[in-house]
Amino acid sequence: MMNANLKRLRITAVTVAVGGLAVAGGTYALAANAGPARLDVANGLASAPAPGVSATPVGMPTPVMSMTPGPAGTPIPTGTPAATATPTPPGMTSPAMTTGNGSSYRFQTLDDANDVTFNQLLGINNEGVIAGYFGSGAQDHPNKGYLLLPPYSQGSYRNENVPGSAQTQVTGLNDLGVTVGFWSSMNNASQVNDNFAFYRLRNGTFGNANFPTGDAANPTVDQLLGVNDGDVAVGFWTDGQGNNHGYTYNINSHRFTVVGDPNAPTASLTAAAINNFGQVAGFYTNPVTGNTDGFLRAGGRFIDLAVPGAASTTALGVNDFDEVVGVYTVGSGGNAQMHGFTWTPRGGFASIDEPQGMGTTTINGVNDRGDLVGFYVDSVGNTDGFLVTPQH
Repeated sequence: MMNANLKRLRITAVTVAVGGLAVAGGTYALAANAGPARLDVANGLASAPAPGVSATPVGMPTPVMSMTPGPAGTPIPTGTPAATATPTPPGMTSPAMTTGNGSSYRFQTLDDANDVTFNQLLGINNEGVIAGYFGSGAQDHPNKGYLLLPPYSQGSYRNENVPGSAQTQVTGLNDLGVTVGFWSSMNNASQVNDNFAFYRLRNGTFGNANFPTGDAANPTVDQLLGVNDGDVAVGFWTDGQGNNHGYTYNINSHRFTVVGDPNAPTASLTAAAINNFGQVAGFYTNPVTGNTDGFLRAGGRFIDLAVPGAASTTALGVNDFDEVVGVYTVGSGGNAQMHGFTWTPRGGFASIDEPQGMGTTTINGVNDRGDLVGFYVDSVGNTDGFLVTPQH
């Protein structure tokens, strides 16, 4: 919940983002976290990865510098042009499917008709409102943010873009009307663009929230990826050496707090989601294996999350019941396959694939009802958003 990219498009939905850009002022306060204890978790999957076709790897919201799907903060030098073949019909619902842990889910493809070739759904709150964006991020095909309200018809999309921006991704939202994400002033052919973190308040005012540092990447990469009902957001910034640094940001006090691996404070780490208990999920470079692992920071513990046998595990969302969601990779290169997962302290990992995107599925957000949102690559190469609802 709290968490949580070739043609110019005509936008017809009502624009939510209005008014001037209000940047939070004042002196930034920094606080380092006391080091929590560490716990490694690598229990088995409840269901084996389903066989699927080879696909372009997908991941969580990518920096605007490269909008081919990939793990957040992992710039990809070249983009994949949006497919022009017949897309999956928006609103298509797949039959309910049961995973190996006994859970049954119903899948629904949700694409904004402004661009049915590229949509990513990144967060969902307890009211069922979804944060996402359309557009691949290639030149003249920019990211454009939106909120999608129930009942998820084409008339339910509400555009949300930072005023004056060239590109915007809405990556997270809470239950009280606050949204977060990142924006860019650029939409270059090279796809090397700046990223700036933003939040939007209930009254429609936008503010910037970029971590104060003297060692920022060039161009700047700073993103907010999730926010809880206490208006505490999480995100990351990238340094001049290409390493990511996680943080929390209190929207009301404008206070930043460092989020890091207690055993390896300098490890590259992205804070991707936060729940109402202040528990943070994300991913980092495991200092022991060198692999990308997910993590959950909860109750004074730093819990490593690694799907057994996976090349990488990326945690992207967490709800108030400690259910963590994300994506894991099996294989490498052209043979790499991506599978969505859920993880709970009691049940461990369960693998979930969108039926039309076997091996190309990413789960990016979860709410307290267990509703899931994410995206997949379909048979014609389009990136489609989807909603997954548990069937009780």
